[in-house]
Amino acid sequence: MHVRKNTPPSFPSDQLARRAFLGRTSLGLGSLALGGLLQPRLLASAAAASDKPIDGHYRGAINPLHFAPKAERVIFLCMSGGPSQLELFDEKPKLNDMHGSPMPESFTNGQQIAQLQKQKLVCFGSQATFSKFGKSGQSISNYLPHIGSIADDICIVRSMQTDQINHDPAHTFMNTGTAITGRPSMGAWITYGLGSECDDLPGFIVLTSRAGTGKPQPIASRQWHSGFLPGKFQGVQFHSTGDPVNYVSNLPGVDRSRQEDTIEAVNDLNRMRDTVDHDPEIATRITQYELAFRMQMSVPALVDISDEPKHLLEMYGIGRADGSFAYNCLLARRLAERGVRFIHLYQRDWDFHTDIKQQMGGLCTSVDQASAALITDLKQRGMLDSTLVIWGGEFGRTPMAQGDVQSPNAGRDHHIRTFSMWMAGGGIKPGISFGQSDDLGCVAVENAVHVHDLHATMLYLLGIDHERLTYRHQGRDFRLTDVAGHVVQGIVA
Repeated sequence: MHVRKNTPPSFPSDQLARRAFLGRTSLGLGSLALGGLLQPRLLASAAAASDKPIDGHYRGAINPLHFAPKAERVIFLCMSGGPSQLELFDEKPKLNDMHGSPMPESFTNGQQIAQLQKQKLVCFGSQATFSKFGKSGQSISNYLPHIGSIADDICIVRSMQTDQINHDPAHTFMNTGTAITGRPSMGAWITYGLGSECDDLPGFIVLTSRAGTGKPQPIASRQWHSGFLPGKFQGVQFHSTGDPVNYVSNLPGVDRSRQEDTIEAVNDLNRMRDTVDHDPEIATRITQYELAFRMQMSVPALVDISDEPKHLLEMYGIGRADGSFAYNCLLARRLAERGVRFIHLYQRDWDFHTDIKQQMGGLCTSVDQASAALITDLKQRGMLDSTLVIWGGEFGRTPMAQGDVQSPNAGRDHHIRTFSMWMAGGGIKPGISFGQSDDLGCVAVENAVHVHDLHATMLYLLGIDHERLTYRHQGRDFRLTDVAGHVVQGIVA
């Protein structure tokens, strides 16, 4: 597409707006200079986020980077609903021994509880068996044999903590660093800070799937929104059926040439208005129209996996483009190859208040093989070292039973004081376990890792000081980690 960016369309001189006139007077220039002296970061943020890229490509607000980066991109595999660490990664023999016994109050005093409030708290042993995997001997559930096969490539953090105990605010906290809605998501922060390496796809892409076993919680699009950052940094959701992106196909009778003419005409009008309003959202609209036009060519090629060899499809466990988690993992690798900066996958079935034993096996099967295949695939292509992969949910599950502990229908409630996640590639130490919960899996007692710490570490691996990635909004410098967070050096290679 030919884009006329060098010289914006001239706006008729008899329609010069008052603000434009004032802006061209000495008072306007003087105010600008004074503002630069008083609030230099305000002007710096505006310039960094503008649509005036270097050499035709937006390079990010952090340029040069604060540190030498260990990772270039992130793939976040979100197990939405709260996967149970006690059935997956955190083996607790003592909890098994106390199955059916009252939970000692010394373990639960002061704990925030979701649905078990004012109920008798009873120990609920693990509904899984564990084995030692790999040369590292990491303890992993037998529900996850494929992830066990990559034990020497991953770092399991068993001491994660968060602040929010219900799904939507917990997702919001994991994604934005606060439970307050309307803040930028981590993918938006990263694409704002680093830009994207891809010209014909968004820098931040979201893929969702479900296995059809558990009780999926809804996921709102604001979980990948740009908040108060310019709109071009928000995530773009790809759909599993129909057009991957809404309206990516031309209408019948509209060929590519006519579509190009339409886009150029609309953008010319937007540029005329932008010469008067200087509104960053107008600039965003221009760039997004142009990106959407390029996506009409790139997206069909992206989702067509017919060029993938049979043995690789078998490794992921897929035979066609079916919208499953496995298919999305393969797409994640293809997106990473094309330079997409942040790729967020959601698997929506992990909320087991009941029937945890009956449903755990099927759900683990839906993610186990593909999760391991993604790591293996990236490693074989020499991409794992530059790709940070994160696997986990918004919180974990209680060591206390929800429902009758003796019933096969028992489940677990939400739990925020300790849960497990794993990471791989992108500067993470492979083949280690980090952190520990107490003997009954109630509280992180060694090397606790808060969500703010996860965000700080993720940014560090990308070459960013989390305290210096800021954006001024409503008189305050905001950041992903708010006023907290530290880099977890113990897991950094």
